[in-house]
Amino acid sequence: MSTPPVLKVSNPARNSVLVETGSVADNMVTRVIGLMGKTGLEPGRGLLIVPCNSIHSCFMKFRFDAVFLDRDYKVLHLIEDMGPWRASKMVWGAQSVLELPSGVIQATGTQIGDRLSVEGYKA
Repeated sequence: MSTPPVLKVSNPARNSVLVETGSVADNMVTRVIGLMGKTGLEPGRGLLIVPCNSIHSCFMKFRFDAVFLDRDYKVLHLIEDMGPWRASKMVWGAQSVLELPSGVIQATGTQIGDRLSVEGYKA
């Protein structure tokens, strides 16, 4: 059985790295489970949910950041420090959502309109 590729995400416009070792949720089971049941995300980790244009944090045990991306990985919407038991709005045009440890959006300076570089996943 082959090992899934490691997801790496950077923001060339800000010369920053959002995810050093991440994973992808791109089927019904992994998308439904997402980060539920986890106790947190370690620095450098992240989860790319594909396809996705809205998220919830029901049953989550920690706060996190979320970056909504179009098919070219352009940032369409940002949620910083999303708490448990919340729901996002539906982001029209979003094809994926990158979930990150809380504080990564601010630390990397990521802004709406930035185009991220995603390695380890091909749509």
